Amino acid sequence: MQNDCIFCKIIAGEIPSATIYEDEDFKVIMDISPAAKGHAIILPKRHFADLYELDEITSLKALAVARKVATAIKAEFRCDGLNLLQNNGEAAGQTVFHFHIHLIPRYRKDQVKMSWIQGEYKEGEMASIAQAISKRII
Repeated sequence: MQNDCIFCKIIAGEIPSATIYEDEDFKVIMDISPAAKGHAIILPKRHFADLYELDEITSLKALAVARKVATAIKAEFRCDGLNLLQNNGEAAGQTVFHFHIHLIPRYRKDQVKMSWIQGEYKEGEMASIAQAISKRII
């Protein structure tokens, strides 16, 4: 637990939250500034700043929790889809530096915007980049 981390304080019960699900490794809460009704946040109880610090077992368990809670959100809200959002680093939009996953219910005509300008690769560039990344996988 980190003393200056708002999510660690929520997990410890120092800050109130509306809890959807909890087990020995995770707490899932409602987002206080939701993109849509039912927007939830999955928090590991151990503090990891981001995906890069997350251990493999916790990362596997996080996706299992995401599936379980997303299924419940879909059943409750009858949403047309759901975004699973996870940001790493300030440049990627991370504002709380405790690994977390957003579950955002989506509807065909909602006003939630999650998009980017599509880029492109030069001839051979994609394969070269793929090979360079592959060499770094441990």
